[in-house]
Amino acid sequence: MAPQREWFEKDYYATLGVSKDAAEKDITRAYRKLAKQYHPDANPGDTSAEERFKEVSAAYDVLGDAAKRKEYDEVRALAGSGGFPNFGAGGPGGFGGFDFGDGNNVRFETGGDMGGLGDLFGNLFGGRNRQRGRGGFSTGAAGPRRGGDLEAEVHLAFEDAVHGATIGVQLTGAAPCSQCGGTGAAPGTLPQNCPQCAGAGTLAVDQGPFSFSQVCPRCAGSGRIVEKPCPRCGGGGAETRTREVKVRIPMGVADGQRVRVKGKGTPGRNGGPPGDLFVNVSVAPHPLFGRRGDDLLLRLPVTFSEATLGAEVRVPTMDQPVTMRIPPGTPHGKTLRVRGRGMPKAAGGFGDLLVTVEVVVPQMLSDEQRQAVEALAAATEANPRHHLGV
Repeated sequence: MAPQREWFEKDYYATLGVSKDAAEKDITRAYRKLAKQYHPDANPGDTSAEERFKEVSAAYDVLGDAAKRKEYDEVRALAGSGGFPNFGAGGPGGFGGFDFGDGNNVRFETGGDMGGLGDLFGNLFGGRNRQRGRGGFSTGAAGPRRGGDLEAEVHLAFEDAVHGATIGVQLTGAAPCSQCGGTGAAPGTLPQNCPQCAGAGTLAVDQGPFSFSQVCPRCAGSGRIVEKPCPRCGGGGAETRTREVKVRIPMGVADGQRVRVKGKGTPGRNGGPPGDLFVNVSVAPHPLFGRRGDDLLLRLPVTFSEATLGAEVRVPTMDQPVTMRIPPGTPHGKTLRVRGRGMPKAAGGFGDLLVTVEVVVPQMLSDEQRQAVEALAAATEANPRHHLGV
């Protein structure tokens, strides 16, 4: 992944509101919060929110990937320390110029011994087909480019989060051409290796004391040519249309979780792979159950006699009801555990159902009930407030 010009201009840590030494989970948490706040679905017609959403997504695309983040930090540190020559002007060490184009071509115009610096920039910029000659180098061509990632949001019923579901997500934008399948070639034909660069995408050029490579003018760095372009996409391999992507939501997905669908983003360029689709999941609350991690939570009303004498009661689960034993003398607020009746776990198995007992005090008593309660009160000698000293 070659660094982009934006890496020098934008502080992605500030965009997400995190520190430079933030942990991966903190970066993900900050991204989810901002993405949910500025998502176009939550701000219809608000162009400023849409732009902010794009900025947040671009920042997370880099900081959320360990390899990209490491490279971004190195580039920012080198630029901040003055390690890069001044773009377009002479700089230390006798360099006559530094050409920073689209992140794929680096060119020194003059200079002396550049071997070590050439290696540094070649490795840092992730150059493709890098060639070194008499004191010079090039990081290669603008060859295959990975497509961009897309964001979408789905809303699930609580039951679908428990059991999993397959959801159709509607996406409007660039998609692989429906006629050529993204190759750019007319049906019945295939792209061929470029005869000018033999599929390398670059051509070696000697310039006095320097040897460098340049983008092949015939294939524009892709290494491929299309003799008969697809009539639908004109050889580009992509078209703008609305498409439906089937997304499998795993069992036990949590509210706010992000599901990645590989290869369902925008198409790549010049034969590059497509980007990915990231689906943010929003789960509706359940009228009976709460959730804590992999465990389900339930508040269970019981009568005074059931709590005092003990009982076996039926309790609901996300599947079939089960019978649970209330031990004699169970106090109000005590939590009992029904094992294996919670949410599915990612590693296999299930969490538990945590049942909190709520003793219901009757508001209206019949004469017979009142007599029974009065008899119980008369027979009760212990004072539950003795420890209060009153």
